[in-house]
Amino acid sequence: MKGNSTLLLVALTLLCICGLSTAEDTNEFFMEFLQTLLVGTPEELYEGPLGKYNVNDMAKSALGELKSCIDGLQPVHKEQLVKLLVQVLDEQEDT
Repeated sequence: MKGNSTLLLVALTLLCICGLSTAEDTNEFFMEFLQTLLVGTPEELYEGPLGKYNVNDMAKSALGELKSCIDGLQPVHKEQLVKLLVQVLDEQEDT
């Protein structure tokens, strides 16, 4: 249940942030956010995609838990998520 609450909090935060941007900005932000979440560190999230936003302590805590969940995935599952992200990024470059 704790993980579900974390995911909900992060999703709501992203919706609030993305609601303030254009569709292209939102897409770029979301892809950078996912990439950093999958292969980066929490600090890289705050310096990169979330760098221009004031991330409060509760959101940082939620992001830390989410990152921990992702890092706890079996390597094969995390690898497949990274491959999917690369596929999406490649398709965006082609358009």
